Amino acid sequence: MSDESETLTVSSRVGAGFFIGGLAILALVLLALVLGPRLALLFRGPSEAYDADWMVLVYATLPRLVMALMCGMALGASGALLQQALRNPLASPSTLGIDAGARLALGATTLLLPALFGWGRDVVALAGAGVATMLVFALSRRQDFSPLSLVLSGMLVTLYCGALTAALTLIESRYLASLFVWGSGSLSQQSWTPAADLALRLAIIVPFALLLVRPLSLLDLGEDAARGLGLHVAQLRLLAVALAALLAAFTASAVGVIAFIGLVAPLIVRLSGVGSFAGRLAGASFIGGLLLLVTDLLLQMLTGFYADLLPTGAVTALLGSPILLWLLPRVTATLRPVQSSAPSVRGRLPDDRLSRLLPLGLAGLVTLLAIVALVLQRAPDGTWELLASAQMGDILPFRWPRVLAMAIAGLLLGTAGFLLQRLTGNEMASPEILGVSAGATFAMAIALFIGLAPTPTILTTAAAIGAAVILGLILLLALRSGFQPERLLLAGVALSALLDAVIGFLSSAGDPRAFQLLAWLTGAGSSFEPQSVAIAFALAVVTIVGALCLIRWLSILPLGATAAIGLGVPIAGVRVLLIALAVLATAGATPLAGPLTFTGLIAPHLVRHLGVTEVAPGLISSALAGAAILIAADWAARMVAFPFQLPTGLVACLIGAPILLWLLQKRAA
Repeated sequence: MSDESETLTVSSRVGAGFFIGGLAILALVLLALVLGPRLALLFRGPSEAYDADWMVLVYATLPRLVMALMCGMALGASGALLQQALRNPLASPSTLGIDAGARLALGATTLLLPALFGWGRDVVALAGAGVATMLVFALSRRQDFSPLSLVLSGMLVTLYCGALTAALTLIESRYLASLFVWGSGSLSQQSWTPAADLALRLAIIVPFALLLVRPLSLLDLGEDAARGLGLHVAQLRLLAVALAALLAAFTASAVGVIAFIGLVAPLIVRLSGVGSFAGRLAGASFIGGLLLLVTDLLLQMLTGFYADLLPTGAVTALLGSPILLWLLPRVTATLRPVQSSAPSVRGRLPDDRLSRLLPLGLAGLVTLLAIVALVLQRAPDGTWELLASAQMGDILPFRWPRVLAMAIAGLLLGTAGFLLQRLTGNEMASPEILGVSAGATFAMAIALFIGLAPTPTILTTAAAIGAAVILGLILLLALRSGFQPERLLLAGVALSALLDAVIGFLSSAGDPRAFQLLAWLTGAGSSFEPQSVAIAFALAVVTIVGALCLIRWLSILPLGATAAIGLGVPIAGVRVLLIALAVLATAGATPLAGPLTFTGLIAPHLVRHLGVTEVAPGLISSALAGAAILIAADWAARMVAFPFQLPTGLVACLIGAPILLWLLQKRAA
């Protein structure tokens, strides 16, 4: 075992060394290609007449390259500080929701309180980043801030902030169209002023970061040893996280969100064998600057004039996601094990009667909500009324397929969430994290942008194909680890980020179909043809029945892999079956409700909060709770802003996430 570990370490160092060297050489070559033909302009100065080429070089190209270098260095340093302070190799501004919070704050302020920009964009971005970071810590504290729980919590906060930003974009697309491109990371410059402002801010932060290098280095000895040397670990972490948030917020304020630099750069330095934290901090800053510089140079070479219209952040994610997938086998080896015991409800004993009665009660609630959604409506003047019997023949044929579709989507997502949380032993796992929803979204985006007719049949078929492809990629990436849940979820995170970057890249072109795609992402573009609903119903039956057939294995898995194998459970095969069922359920629900609802995350939490701990009642109750959530959310989406209709998935997300946070905090108390 030690020989294998040593071989992996040596191979990792060699691979990281080759990567760093190749990256530096590539940066020099690209700089020569981009700037070489124009350096003569710089040395000769502007001509007496108006010299457009000289102006573009001096006031656009050079400031852009300097900005790319500074932003990359700031993000690399931010990631290194976070990873050292939290002792988490997966911590970064992207994975902890810092970038998403800053982007949401800037977008909301643009629309709602533009006067706040009088205090400076940096203040607004920092406030959003700080709130998002606090939410991530609040969600992950129950699992002792373990690496995987922090990543999952950060992903959920990122998704929630993204949903809010999408809502603002849909409501006021006239004002936020440019912010959509800028929020994806735009390095376009028209003067030296933004670069000078950012340089001043970074110059103020650097001395404070250098003062923390020595104390943070003591954390390599272990927390107990650091405390024994008189170090206040909690205060040190708070200071380091605050500095990292400042670096990320200043960068987001200047150029928008640049993904993955803060995660990948410190990991490459760590794998290269740098032992001291001072070396890792300097190396991460250097590699971060090189990564972003190379990415932007490639973008300028390949797109030419259109480089200013394309988001560098999205392109960076396109390049950073494959690097993260390459690093994934080495990163997961350093993770602390995820909590393997099934979550329990504190202070409450299992009640057999409750386990029997809750599914019946939830079934009754689903029926009641379906009836309300069918007959309770608002009149043209806004008053509430019941659907008249004379109107039923005209209205119900349009309304009942929608209600049934939401119920089926909720059943599927509730089942998927229960299976994933039981499989991983982590209550923050959800279908959104798996990456299948992103795969379905990506396939539908491709169908729209290549000119296929956006009919429900074509979109549903494309979504199913995309989900199946992502399933294959996730299983392939996790094959070497024996389908460990940690590897699966992290692969899902990386693939989700990659696909989201592609969608952002496509959407940045200003094509009207981008807003059609954005509407579908929030659950507003769903269609409910009888054929689609019938397919989803069949998938729901297969998923729930298949999961019920695996009840015994689901009961044993929380005991841990060793105990499960000792009891005769074929652990790898069981994981494959459960993952396949979860993916099948997610793929069936995504075309109906959109890729982001949080229903699969919230439903199992509600069931556990009510006290159900047995597997079969918990599975059925989670499915029914999911159906109730989506039926209620869809009805609210139709009635709250009457006569306008809000996106169903967005309403479910915006209502459900605060409820989830409340449940988690109540259970932690």
